[in-house]
Amino acid sequence: MSRINIRTGFGYDVHRFAEGRKLILGGVEIPFEKGLDGHSDADVLLHSVCDAILGAGGFKDIGNQFPDNDIEFKDISSLLLLKRSYELICGSGWQIGNLDCTLVLEKPKIFPYTDQMKKNISGIILTDDISIKATTSEGMGFVGRGEGCVAYSTVLLFK
Repeated sequence: MSRINIRTGFGYDVHRFAEGRKLILGGVEIPFEKGLDGHSDADVLLHSVCDAILGAGGFKDIGNQFPDNDIEFKDISSLLLLKRSYELICGSGWQIGNLDCTLVLEKPKIFPYTDQMKKNISGIILTDDISIKATTSEGMGFVGRGEGCVAYSTVLLFK
C-alpha cells in the first residue's frame, strides 16, 4: 500500500502581558506599553509555529525541546527556537508546504507588522506560503481584558 507523505501540525501558545518587557511577535519588536512574559523572548506567535512544526514532525513539544528551566534559553530569540525546530524536521526528511497563523489580542494592531513577520519566518522555514492573521476576543476573557495574547498555527509538511 502506498502512503501519502504529508503531515499536518497544530500549535497553540499563550503568554500574559508584563511591564518592563518588549513585545516581540514573529521576531518583530512592536511598540507597546507591555511585552509578553516568559523565559525566552516570549514570542507567542513563533512558539505556536514551533509546536505546529514539531508536532507534525513527530517530535516532543517546544517545552520539552527548549525547557524554561534551562539557562541556555533565557531571553533567547524565538527565531533561534524556530530555526532549531525547522532543523529537526528537515533532519527527518520533511519540508514545509504552508503555514497558517492567527494571533488573538485586543491591542496593539499587528497588521502593519505582518509583512516583516512573514519575512522573518520565511527566511528560516524556506517557504513564502505563510499567512498571519489577527483577531480580537471581542472584550471577553483574559485576552479581552488585555491580560495576554494567544496564537494558533497550523502547518503542512511533505516529503
